[in-house]
Amino acid sequence: MTPQEIGRLQTYLREMFNMPQIRVKPRQGTDDSAEVLIGEEFIATLYRDEDEGEISYAFTMSILEMDLP
Repeated sequence: MTPQEIGRLQTYLREMFNMPQIRVKPRQGTDDSAEVLIGEEFIATLYRDEDEGEISYAFTMSILEMDLP
């Protein structure tokens, strides 16, 4: 992902969830995904997909059962 894409995605997520603490940063060793963090805590991965010229992004968040109340 380009720095411009990452910036646009970060702005979108901050507005969507009304949470200015969300950060999106590139993942090491790959250019098709980025990490989503709240503060310093990793919460999800964003994957970029391009199919027939159309670009979409998949937000993948795993929730461990042990983290549930």
